[in-house]
Amino acid sequence: MSAPTLFTVRRGEGRPLVLIHGLGSSWATWAPVFPALARARDVIAVDLPGFGESSPLPGRVTVETLTDAVEDYLSAAGLDQADVAGSSLGARIALELARRGHGGGVVALAPGGFWTPVQQRVFGVSIATSAALVRALQPIVPVLARSGLGRIALLSQFSAHPRRLEPSVVQTELRSIARAPSFDEALDALAHGPTQAGAGFPRGRVAIGWGRQDRVTLPSQASTALERFPSATFHGFHDCGHFPHWDQPARTVRFILEATGSAQTGSA
Repeated sequence: MSAPTLFTVRRGEGRPLVLIHGLGSSWATWAPVFPALARARDVIAVDLPGFGESSPLPGRVTVETLTDAVEDYLSAAGLDQADVAGSSLGARIALELARRGHGGGVVALAPGGFWTPVQQRVFGVSIATSAALVRALQPIVPVLARSGLGRIALLSQFSAHPRRLEPSVVQTELRSIARAPSFDEALDALAHGPTQAGAGFPRGRVAIGWGRQDRVTLPSQASTALERFPSATFHGFHDCGHFPHWDQPARTVRFILEATGSAQTGSA
């Protein structure tokens, strides 16, 4: 099978660092941290198949097939040993890469897949409801994104401080959710598929970060993640929701760079 063509945005110099977005997002979700990371590293942000500017997979969309696509892309691009940082679904893909033996460092920010059966069902229903609302409100998304109250109404599930978010980031995120052709199938795979398997001794270093106020993948799930990846280091982001790179960008930059052994820490 030929390697998938994934849309990427690449900036900076140094050791490669690949960024993988979450469900419904695109590479642009990393905008609050991308410039600072690119001052320290060669940063490659990808759009997963069926999200952003990347074409959907030809077959089923599952965590496994999305990971296959990323793994094939890394191999074709000569990034087999690159460090990888992921958010949410992207964090789960990053951990799955570690479980498969990826040689580079892996940073997982609020990964899915470590929930109880009840938590998994609640996740599926709540995200499906949020996505339906976002799709229905597309005509007025620019207005809502510019409004502090609008950001609170639409993004309190994902951010501890939605009023502080940059309107352009919010608008891009909400449009990405509505336009992603693989959103529903990927959500179904997360909400009804298997949980994430672990790895006792991955080849590369693994670091897991979690927002203390995460309402999507609950902070209590971090203990399960650490049981399945016992060699991983952990950082809890205080005053932070599901997206540390949104709520705590400077801390997220430091965490990613320190976890992957970068000497330069940069600033957001």
